[in-house]
Amino acid sequence: MAYAKTDDGVALFYEATGSGTPLIFVHEFAGDHRSWEAQLRHFGRRYHAIAFNARGYPPSDVPAEPGAYSQARASDDIAAVLDHLGIDKAHVVGLSMGGFATLHFGFRHAGRARSLTVAGCGYGAEPAARAKFQHEADTIAATLLRDGMAAFAAKYAYGPTRVQLENKDPRGFAEFAAQLAEHSALGSANTQRGVQRARPSLYELTEPMRALSVPTLILTGDEDWPCLAPGILMKQHIPSAALSVMPNCGHAINLEAPDEFNRLVGDFLAQVDAGRWPLRDPRSLSASVTGITDP
Repeated sequence: MAYAKTDDGVALFYEATGSGTPLIFVHEFAGDHRSWEAQLRHFGRRYHAIAFNARGYPPSDVPAEPGAYSQARASDDIAAVLDHLGIDKAHVVGLSMGGFATLHFGFRHAGRARSLTVAGCGYGAEPAARAKFQHEADTIAATLLRDGMAAFAAKYAYGPTRVQLENKDPRGFAEFAAQLAEHSALGSANTQRGVQRARPSLYELTEPMRALSVPTLILTGDEDWPCLAPGILMKQHIPSAALSVMPNCGHAINLEAPDEFNRLVGDFLAQVDAGRWPLRDPRSLSASVTGITDP
């Protein structure tokens, strides 16, 4: 088993396949490196494809203190895996919690990102939903520590933006739910407290978004309601961003529609690698709908 060490001594388990331009995948709260299997198989044919388990997700270390978990740590842990592998720059693809980490990697380590794919990113971001999201994070953490991982997973897997996966792919959904039940209750609770609950709202990050010039692809499912408006927010403020909405999809879009997900990400990476990814033309930001105003 392969591990990378962080600057605070946490061992992060990773798997890698293929050769070529580095491409690293960052998982969601309910996933782990196994969630990216369809992507590792697809992109490992043309890229040096890497997936790792976040801190708190065995076989990565599970720090006991919530203070060892934060949004900054989550993004810096991506850099730690790259450092261990001797990689200077990589394409970074993240979903949900991993999407937030990917975006913050762009803020904190822009020079090390060939591109950013920010998928399913936005839970708890809207100001009106902030207090409710933080309360749910507290409830999730308490439930995990009281009832254990298996009992929690039996409920969480059936969330309103995850039933789409069950409807499309019952076997894939069963595998997702079984893998979720294998996670650490302590690690997941600490992740909720230190990363999810405490992260800044996307609506507080519009200034660093405007300064971000790394090629960026924003992906979301059209039934992933908490992520739709935040996706538009990121598109509006990141000058190098494109937005793609995947039809009839919930939250786990890389599992729900892997072929479509891989196609969208693959086309994006090809344009970036060819040096053809554009910055937004400032003329498109005119306050006029038609561009014709009074003389």
